[in-house]
Amino acid sequence: MPSAATPVSAPAAPTPPVASRLGNVATSPVREILALTARPEVISFAGGLPAPELFDTEGIKAAYEAVLTDSPRAALQYSTTEGDPTLRGAVAGRLTARGLPTDAEDLLVTTGSQQALTLLATALLEPGGVVLVEDPCYLAALQTFGFAGARVVPVPTDDEGIVPEALDEIAAREKPTLLYIIPTFQNPTGRTLPAGRRAAVAEAAARHGFWIAEDDPYGELRFEGEPVANLACHPAAADRTALLGSFSKVMAPGLRLGYLRAPAALRRACVIAKQAADLHTSTVDQAAAARYLRDSDLDAHVAGMRSAYRARRDAMLAGLPAALPGGSRWNRPEGGMFVWATLPDGHDATALLATAIGHDVAYVPGAPFFSGTPDRASLRLSFTTHAPDEIAEGLGRLAKTFA
Repeated sequence: MPSAATPVSAPAAPTPPVASRLGNVATSPVREILALTARPEVISFAGGLPAPELFDTEGIKAAYEAVLTDSPRAALQYSTTEGDPTLRGAVAGRLTARGLPTDAEDLLVTTGSQQALTLLATALLEPGGVVLVEDPCYLAALQTFGFAGARVVPVPTDDEGIVPEALDEIAAREKPTLLYIIPTFQNPTGRTLPAGRRAAVAEAAARHGFWIAEDDPYGELRFEGEPVANLACHPAAADRTALLGSFSKVMAPGLRLGYLRAPAALRRACVIAKQAADLHTSTVDQAAAARYLRDSDLDAHVAGMRSAYRARRDAMLAGLPAALPGGSRWNRPEGGMFVWATLPDGHDATALLATAIGHDVAYVPGAPFFSGTPDRASLRLSFTTHAPDEIAEGLGRLAKTFA
C-alpha cells in the first residue's frame, strides 16, 4: 500500500468525443499563416484584410455615441431576428441604387456574411447533399459546407471564372442543391464573371433546379471597368438566388454585420435557423451602422478606399515581374483585394512559403483553395493592407525566395 506521504493520482477523466461532423472540416490555412506572420517585421500579403488606417473611426465613433445618447435603452435591448428596420431600409436603398430593386422586407441582417452562408447551408443542405463550388473557392465556404455534411463538387474555372459548359454538364450529372459563387472580384482569384457567363449560370440554375448563393463582399471595390449586374438581377435566377452582402470591406469587419437577400420562403427558413443560432445580431451594432449610414457619406468613404486600393494594386502589379521567377503568370483584377499568380512548372508555393517567411514576407499558397486537383504552383497575394512603398519592399523580399 502507498504510504501516507505518497500522492495518489486521480484516474484521468474520459474525454467526451466530439461530433463526427468535425472530421469533414479542415482548419483554415489563412488563419494559421496569419499566426505565423504576426511578427511586426513581416510584410504579409496573406490576409484578406481591409486597411485599418482607412477605417472611418471618427464617423463610426460618432454613430455609437449618438445611438447611446439618443436611444440607449432600445440600442441595448433584445431585438427582432430579422434585424433593425432602419438598417434594412438603408441596405435596401443601396442595393436598389446599384440596380437590384430591393425592399427592407427582402433582407435578413446577419452577424457577418459568413453567418448568412451558414444559415443557407442549415436551411438547404441535407447531409450528403451536393454543393457546387468554383475551383478554386473561398476557404471558409468549404468549411461551412463541411460542417453541413455536404458533398462538395468542384466546377472548373478559367481566367474569366466558372466555365458555364462545365457547370451545365456537372449539374446534370450531380443534381446539386446549391451553387456557391463569388462572381465579382472572386476570393481567391480576383476574377470577375462576365455578363454572358452570368446569364448562362442563371439559366443553368433554372434548368437544373438548384439554388444559387451569390456572395458579394467586394462588389463596391471596383477600380476600373464597368459594373456587371448581380446574378440576382437575372430573371431566370431571381426566384432561386440568395445574395450575401457585408459591411466588413466597406465600413469595418469588427462590426460583424452582413445581410442576406433571399426569396420569402428561403428567407423565412433562414430566420428560423438564426433564431436557433443567436436570436439576433447585436442590436447596438445594427443601430450604430444605421446611424452611420444616415449621418455619414459611405459612398464618399468607399470612393477614397477604392483610390487607395487601386494605387496598391498597381504597386503590386508593377513589382511582380521582378519578384516572381520567369514564366510566372498573374491576373489584373479590376477591383477587390487579391491578385492570383501561378509559378512556372516545378515550383510548389506551399513548400516555398517557409523560405518566404524566413525573408519576412508571406503569401497564401493556392492549393488549399481547391476542392478538386490542387494547382500547387498557384498563390494568392492581397494588396490592401500595405502602402505602395511597403508593397515594393515586400516584393523585393519575395524575390529572394526564388533566388
